[in-house]
Amino acid sequence: MNELAIKVDHVFKEYRLGAIGGATLKGELQSKIAKLRHKEDPNLKIGARAYDKNERFLALNDLSFEVRKGETIGIIGHNGAGKSTILKLICRVTAPTKGNILMNGRITSMLEVGTGFHPELTGRENVYLNGAILGMNKAEIDQKFDEIVEFSEVGQFIDTPVKRYSSGMKVKLAFAVASHLDSEIMIMDEVLAVGDVNFQNKCIDRMKKVAEQEGRTILYVSHNMATVKSLCERCIVLSHGTKAFEGPTDEAIAVYMQNEELDHTTFFDTSKAKRHPKCNLRHTLQSLEVLNETSTQFEYGKVFPFRLTWNSENDSERLKFKMIINGIDTTPVGVVFGGELNHTIGSNQADFMFDTSYLVPGRYTVDLILYDEDQAGNVMFYDRCTALRFNVEHGEQSIKLKHWFKDWGHAVLPCVRQK
Repeated sequence: MNELAIKVDHVFKEYRLGAIGGATLKGELQSKIAKLRHKEDPNLKIGARAYDKNERFLALNDLSFEVRKGETIGIIGHNGAGKSTILKLICRVTAPTKGNILMNGRITSMLEVGTGFHPELTGRENVYLNGAILGMNKAEIDQKFDEIVEFSEVGQFIDTPVKRYSSGMKVKLAFAVASHLDSEIMIMDEVLAVGDVNFQNKCIDRMKKVAEQEGRTILYVSHNMATVKSLCERCIVLSHGTKAFEGPTDEAIAVYMQNEELDHTTFFDTSKAKRHPKCNLRHTLQSLEVLNETSTQFEYGKVFPFRLTWNSENDSERLKFKMIINGIDTTPVGVVFGGELNHTIGSNQADFMFDTSYLVPGRYTVDLILYDEDQAGNVMFYDRCTALRFNVEHGEQSIKLKHWFKDWGHAVLPCVRQK
């Protein structure tokens, strides 16, 4: 059995919310006297409660897990679940309120873009600084330096102060340093989201290499389920500071993506949904409603109707509609074209039919897109947002093929025909 690299043993982390003390000695005395006289604190903010000053928040609640040497482990969960907190405890940025964390080996970490970089120093100087912090001597860093610079793709700017780097340049150099300097454990917290797609793929390949060939232990936190799935052997799912699941990556992603409220509702108000930044919103999505159904859990082969409503500022532009179907790991499965939409100024609606027989049983999300494109293929995005989550479940048509689906990916493509 592989030797333990990290052991998190019944860890608690508690934070105190709000102001810790008064701004002045006079304010402290006023508050103390008011408390002794059972009167309202004169220094409380408007609308605040008397006990807000001492309100506590348990970021981690009795968390335990083990990571063995050479493993690549994903830590996933919704915002506020405690992912970054546990990484900070492992990296000793802060200490646990209660419990123990045992580590076996040197750690390199990237908890945010440019962690450990001094903005006034050049890229070259920061490489040596980071290596020194890890306990490496100059000869060891010299040996790795050229490889680090080549990987980072910032060789032209290596003698420029880091404060003049873009966020993408910082993350490239930071990752290059973290992945090439000698350490037994790598900690990565949602840092690859800043880099471009090609560099993200390059980083994933590098992490696979250091895990498989160099035997390093990797803890990786991300909201991108595609990278988690491609990189991690198993995952830990956190929820409100506790461990909700620990096991194979596919099962962990299913737990993470589960949302009962969204799975069963058939009406989706898109008017307040987060929009894609390139949308001009001259035509805006208002809602999507699944018709004649009580939930969005469908038996394989089911054809269900849905109604799309949107608002148009003018009726002179051509308007098209399409949907991008995404798998449970957020990887796009395919695109469904809804054709050109007839519309007038103001509120509009159109009804469609969706056939689930082209999807392997599983959990899916849908991005709705209003757009137009010219003859040269240039696309004008009017609106785009995620507006539907649904499940496809095994039924009479799929039960005989159940053991095959796990090898088929997400989509069941139309069959070829012999001439």
